Amino acid sequence: MKLFLIAGEPSGDRLGAALMRALKGLRPDVSFFGVGGPAMTAEGLTSLFPMDELSVMGIAEVLPKYMALKRRIRECADAVIAMEPQALITIDSPDFNLRVARLVKEARPKQRTIHYVAPSVWAWRPKRAEKMARSIDHVLALLPFEPPYMTAVGMTCDFVGHPVVSEAKASDNEAWAFRQNVENAPLILALPGSRRGEVSRLTPILGEVMARVRERFPQAGVLLPTVPGVADLVRDLTAGWPIAPQIIQDPAGKRIAFRAADVAIAASGTVSLELAANRLPMVVAYDMNPLSMWMMRKMALIDTVTLVNLVSDTRAVPEFLGRECRADRIAPAVLDLLDNEVRAEAQRRAMEITMTRLGEGGDPPAERAARSVLQALT
Repeated sequence: MKLFLIAGEPSGDRLGAALMRALKGLRPDVSFFGVGGPAMTAEGLTSLFPMDELSVMGIAEVLPKYMALKRRIRECADAVIAMEPQALITIDSPDFNLRVARLVKEARPKQRTIHYVAPSVWAWRPKRAEKMARSIDHVLALLPFEPPYMTAVGMTCDFVGHPVVSEAKASDNEAWAFRQNVENAPLILALPGSRRGEVSRLTPILGEVMARVRERFPQAGVLLPTVPGVADLVRDLTAGWPIAPQIIQDPAGKRIAFRAADVAIAASGTVSLELAANRLPMVVAYDMNPLSMWMMRKMALIDTVTLVNLVSDTRAVPEFLGRECRADRIAPAVLDLLDNEVRAEAQRRAMEITMTRLGEGGDPPAERAARSVLQALT
C-alpha cells in the first residue's frame, strides 16, 4: 500500500508522523512518500525537498516566494501522478496542498485524495469548501463542528479529534519542583510564535508588557519556550527586556513551563489549545503584516480567533489583534488574570469544555484518523 503525504509546517509534520505510526500499526505493508519534516522522515518518509520551504504565512509574506512555491506545487503533483499511490494525503497548509490536489485530480480524476485538517471555512472564505470538494474526496477534521461544512458540499468527513488531547504533559510534581527554584512570585509564559516574522513583531511588544507587569510584581519571572529556528532571534530581541526571560528549547522544559506558569501571553493559533490542555489562563496577542491583517479582517466570519473561545462557545480568553496588539492593552489583561481568580477560573472552565469536545479521554486522534483513512479507501 503506497501513500503520498504532504505536510508544509512543523505542526503538520507532527500530525503526519502520528498518522504514519498509526497506519503502520493497522497496515504493516504501507509505504510512504511525499514531503515532510524530521518527524515524518523518522517514520519512514523520503521527502522530495525540505519542508521548511513551504512554511510561509500571510498574503504579503507569500508574494515574494510565489514562483518558487508554484514550482514546488507542480513538482509534488507530477510525483503523485507518476507514482499512482492508493491515496494522496495532504496535511493542513491548504493554500499549497489544495493546489497540488487540484492538479492531480485534473490528470487522474480517480485518484483518491484525503485532506487532514479541515480549512477554517467557518472563519473566513466559506466558498473554499465548494472549491475544495472538486479535488478532495475525504476530510479528517480536528474540530467537532467542522464535518457539516464539508459534507454539505459533497465530501465525506470524519471528526477524528485534536492531537493536543494526546500530547504529553508535565506532572504536578514536576511543576512543583520547578517552582522551588524560583521566588514566590508570578511566572509568566511568553509565547511570541515560531516564525521569524511573528517573533520580530511580537517580542518587542511583549517586552513592553513585562515592563508594566514588573511595576506591579517586581519579582515576576518569565519563561519563554522557543524553537531552534528562531532561538537566536529571540535572544537578541529579549536582551533588553526588564525581566530577563528563561529561554527554553527542549520539549521537556516546555512541558514543565506550560504546567508551572501562572498566566500566558500567546500568539494566536493552536498554542491556545496546548495552554488549555494544561488549564493555564492566557491572553492572546497577535499582529502581522498590515495588508495581511486587513485582508483577514475583511473576510472574517467570526468575532474571535482563539480556538478555546470557539470550541467552548465562550469568549473567556481576551484577544488583542492588529492595532489592538499594544502593551497598554495587553498588560492590564495579564494583571487581571493574576489578580482576579474568578476571571482565571472562568477560563479554566472554558478550557475543560474545550478539551472534552476535542476528544480528551477517548481514543488517540491519530488512531481515529488512521481508521478513517483506511475506511475511506475501501
